[in-house]
Amino acid sequence: MKYDLLIRNATVIDGTRAPRFAADIAVMNGRIASIGPLDKERADVEIDGGGRIVAPGFIDAHTHDDRLMLSAPEMTPKVSQGVTTVVAGNCGISLAPAPRGMDKPVKPPLDLLDESGRWFSFTTFRGYVAALRTQPAATNCALLVGHTMLRLQAMDNVERPATPAEVGRMRALAGEALAAGAIGISTGLFYEPARAASTAEVIEVCRPLAAHKGVYVTHMRNEGDRVVESLEETFRIGRELGVPVVISHHKVAGAPNHGRSSETLPLIEERMRSQAIGLDCYPYTASSTILSASRAAGSHRTLVTWSKPHPEVAGMDLADIRIPLEQLLPAGAIYFTMDEADVRRILAFEHTMIGSDGLPHDAFPHPRLWGTFARVLGHYSRGLSLFPLETAVYKMTGLPAKTFGLEDRGVLKPGMAADITIFDADEVDEAATFTRPIQAAKGIDSVIVNGAVVWHDGKSTGARPGQVLTRG
Repeated sequence: MKYDLLIRNATVIDGTRAPRFAADIAVMNGRIASIGPLDKERADVEIDGGGRIVAPGFIDAHTHDDRLMLSAPEMTPKVSQGVTTVVAGNCGISLAPAPRGMDKPVKPPLDLLDESGRWFSFTTFRGYVAALRTQPAATNCALLVGHTMLRLQAMDNVERPATPAEVGRMRALAGEALAAGAIGISTGLFYEPARAASTAEVIEVCRPLAAHKGVYVTHMRNEGDRVVESLEETFRIGRELGVPVVISHHKVAGAPNHGRSSETLPLIEERMRSQAIGLDCYPYTASSTILSASRAAGSHRTLVTWSKPHPEVAGMDLADIRIPLEQLLPAGAIYFTMDEADVRRILAFEHTMIGSDGLPHDAFPHPRLWGTFARVLGHYSRGLSLFPLETAVYKMTGLPAKTFGLEDRGVLKPGMAADITIFDADEVDEAATFTRPIQAAKGIDSVIVNGAVVWHDGKSTGARPGQVLTRG
């Protein structure tokens, strides 16, 4: 038969950690039709793999691409590094439901998605999902609804605990979002609009997760001195709800906490024996979020990524800026607060997924936005031999697909969705740096989403075959 797409001469890494093998891959109707010797078969589009690695499309386990999928649907920062699915709506902030009576410009951390407030136009989560289906992006997406957005919908003042009536309203909104297609609920208990929320509030708001078989994803309350206490809170929420939990961008921040991953990882592994727990990590020692004096005080170096009043300082070291910090706000920053040994230990942990946590609307973004996946493959797997290439691919394909319940993604086998990345194992690496952060990754040859080529020979094809994915 004649297929839609045929990849010849491939070295297949299938996303399960199995050893690589030589094969051809045929695609029909957006799905993998056959894997094996297919020399006599033909297709409308044929790609010569030339012995390069053919892997499942990468799943970015932690993104803030909620708006990017609509405002720049070619998704170049992601497809250029092999990503075919993004998990959006993290850290308690999602593009929907939009806060009622929202101030414009919006307050942090909502400005990480859109400082103007123009894109916060979806009063319901269902409306947002409908827009993504009507105007698809180049990548697939799996969506979380943000707890902070529910607080801003239900409360007149988020700097206090919610009342029982407000908790009930948030719980109803969470159920509506899950029914509309959200795969889970995220919290950003670290951020000001959610800090006053008690553990009990989070549990009660998230009650609908169990009925919808959703997942609880959290930017924990503390990733520094009180990281263990915050882990225990996360575990408790998952236990009481009876749902899987995902620890976002796991880290131990601040010099006094360097080395404490040797404490947190065994704790996580021990709790995994009795409940479903996942975690993701980005491969850098610097984080990035909104700029504040308290966060800068805990960082040995701070780079400004954007400033509304002073856009000219984007990309500059805070120590070199002769303007008082308060006059730069609202703004974003990169904070160097982590230790490389901890980053390596967390990355190498068997259960760690890869998530970029990139902020696509920063004027001078953290290089993780463009470089995360290629850096793991090039620097950490090939360069440092932290883990085999098969394991690196698994951490960004099969593992996140399993963790988030994306049952037809993350593995190359007949019947699965044809999300595929082709790359050169000897050349793949990040090009983005802290001084030049907007650079497409090296060594990514072709990227295919639902059977359509979206990236080839260093440029976008313009195809936008992405789908909104749901659990199960």
